[in-house]
Amino acid sequence: MRFFLFLFFGILVGLYLSWPGLVIPENWKCFNQIIAKSAEDKISLKAALEISPSYFLKSKNRKTTSKIRIVADACFR
Repeated sequence: MRFFLFLFFGILVGLYLSWPGLVIPENWKCFNQIIAKSAEDKISLKAALEISPSYFLKSKNRKTTSKIRIVADACFR
């Protein structure tokens, strides 16, 4: 039981250190807007500037985790 408590606490602290704006509701609105606009093939300038050039140079098979990381970096940092 103590192991799961430390694991859960470690995940929460790691997420907060990576994205400190994770607890602010306005940032979640930004996150939802980018997701909605990406479904319509419109991307915001803020999200486009967060993408590193190496992302475009890599293979065309982009994983869902890398897409989530880019959107989260745009809104939660």
